[in-house]
Amino acid sequence: MWRDLEQAAPEIAAHGKARLDETRVVLLATLRKDGSPRISPIEPFIAEGHLLFGAMAWTLKAQDLDRDPRCTLHSAITGPNEGEPELKLYGRAVEADDDLRAACPDGWWTEQPREAARVFSLSIDEAAFVTWDYDGGEMIVRRWSQKTGLQTSRRSYP
Repeated sequence: MWRDLEQAAPEIAAHGKARLDETRVVLLATLRKDGSPRISPIEPFIAEGHLLFGAMAWTLKAQDLDRDPRCTLHSAITGPNEGEPELKLYGRAVEADDDLRAACPDGWWTEQPREAARVFSLSIDEAAFVTWDYDGGEMIVRRWSQKTGLQTSRRSYP
């Protein structure tokens, strides 16, 4: 849940939420039936301590998540070398119940028939927030996982 990330890695959660609020679109990576990746743009919402996203019930991404709930979300960027921070979330999609769906009044699915839209909550196993220090020639990665906790690393860039 997003709430778990807020408690365990508040800096990543705060910067990540700001990034989500700014871009309003993320890329969702799912696994196709043959195991190859599928990328789909989605709109994330945070409600009741959950990161929610929807999919029309008939879409291939919904079928992918039914078959294998593992997925990755990556914040949108507008171009190369823009220096925009990147939020990366790794976890599993869990179907939201009716109460959680309703807790997000801004979700596009509220205007769809219940059976037309699937809503998922991301159970977050790992998160990363990447920033760029072009003047210093560094990429800074703040990473959190349930196994290793919070870590920060710096790498030369480019």
